[in-house]
Amino acid sequence: MLRRDLLKASAASLAASAAPRIGRAEKPNKLVFVPTEDLNVLDPVIGGPRSMRTHAYLVFDTLYGIDTSWTAQPQMVEGHQVEEDGLIWTLRLRDGLRFHDKEPVLARDVVTSIRRFAPRIAFADALMAAIEELSAPDDQTVRFRLKRPFPHLPEALAGPGGNVPVITPERLAVTSPFKPVAEIVGSGPYRFLPQEHVSGARAAYERFPLYQPRTDGPVGYTSGPKIAHFDRVEWLTLDSFSAMAALRGGEIDWWELPPSDLLEQLARDRDLTVISQYATAMGVLRFNHLHPPFNDGAVRQALLGAVDQAEAMTAVAGTDRKFWQDGIGLFGAGTPMANDAGIEVLRAPRDYAAVRQALARAGYNGETIVVLAPTDVQPIRALSLAGAEQLRRAGMNVDLQEMTFGTEISRWQNKGAPDKGGWNALFTLIDRSRPNTDPYGNPWIRADGLAAFAGWPTSPRIEALVRHGSTPPASTSRGGSVPSCRCSCGRTCPTSRWANIGNPLPIAKICSMFFPAASLSSTGFAERELRSRSTSRGRGNFQLA
Repeated sequence: MLRRDLLKASAASLAASAAPRIGRAEKPNKLVFVPTEDLNVLDPVIGGPRSMRTHAYLVFDTLYGIDTSWTAQPQMVEGHQVEEDGLIWTLRLRDGLRFHDKEPVLARDVVTSIRRFAPRIAFADALMAAIEELSAPDDQTVRFRLKRPFPHLPEALAGPGGNVPVITPERLAVTSPFKPVAEIVGSGPYRFLPQEHVSGARAAYERFPLYQPRTDGPVGYTSGPKIAHFDRVEWLTLDSFSAMAALRGGEIDWWELPPSDLLEQLARDRDLTVISQYATAMGVLRFNHLHPPFNDGAVRQALLGAVDQAEAMTAVAGTDRKFWQDGIGLFGAGTPMANDAGIEVLRAPRDYAAVRQALARAGYNGETIVVLAPTDVQPIRALSLAGAEQLRRAGMNVDLQEMTFGTEISRWQNKGAPDKGGWNALFTLIDRSRPNTDPYGNPWIRADGLAAFAGWPTSPRIEALVRHGSTPPASTSRGGSVPSCRCSCGRTCPTSRWANIGNPLPIAKICSMFFPAASLSSTGFAERELRSRSTSRGRGNFQLA
């Protein structure tokens, strides 16, 4: 069987009319890409896995982007003006912005879009709580009149995160934030081609000729000019075997996340470039606080002794410590608030007999623990299997339920009992996207009960800290007296203006997760040739941001 025929067979679910020939990656005006997982969420406000976010930054644009120092920079806006001691913010849209239906981007589109995405993004929702009036005085101007200063306003509108603060036409932005829009219309460099999208198989995009990138600004994570070097971008959903054959045969250009056990083989192929990425992803164990046994803080705290970060990261990224690090607290390595306060609780030798005793004292009596795990995202699967085994060693009766990652994410939202379609715990990787780098917008830290991210922890103290930290004086910088939420796996260590909160509290009583550790992940091309988790054929010149 020819390799191309093999690849066609692997995509047998394609309808004949929607299945162009695989194998045109050699054309310089087209990029063929294999994403981390299938694109099964198209509306960035609804949220979803990494593939959704990559899709979002192809198709849509945001008011602000994030540079490599984690600072918000103007993207769709030309700039902003702050008046009346921080109570009035006036944003001016840059010229030339157009949606893919060729209509101009107007201020009223922006206002309606902000109102739609804010309920899905914790940082933007905090901003909305500080707003007295949000208006569009003219077609190019968006004005915020605040009840109290909110100096992080650009960051609250910037993203990126699991839900992307994209701007859409007003006619679509009036859709409920909890219902997907009926049509995918953005203003970014590429137009989504819905007629070519086959869930589980492929997606396609074409360059939008009316898109005008910024002419200035630093090129960062999501900031700066977005230059479209390809006329067409195609996504293929392939298993590892098919992706490996396609990459070596020149059928695809870019494989986003090869399994770690294939990297050595790929690196030996002189026609391929294996690329190390700047981003790190943090492994987390997320508890469901609505149901026993993890609705009991004593049970969550007892499990601290079972978490082995190094073992978890070895499962994800191998034995070479160049590709991972342990001793990680709440914020990723290299981000402004990263610290290891309280991490000593995870540095002691693991004593599972002691953990079992602590769990018994806390009241755990062998109840079934439903743990979710994906079948199709290898790093998260590896983390989930390693984490589930650690729970078993601690004496927990684990029921590991495996499914596709898209199905798992949908399952996260189920508040029902674990034996009726709900869940007790899950493992996942969260990357260094903007909301996860500080306490103000991090949905994994928020603890406002049923309004919180899946897991639904309740802690008035954490919410008070977040509210207090989101409104520092406008002159405060991250390097100065911004309250650092020095939270880690074992304890919350308030500093600066949070020092008056009192004695450090065990985070198992007030927070919602443990951190198994951090490992390298990938999000795009880089020029240096190091072994990592993103692979391309030759050198790429595709720039999302």
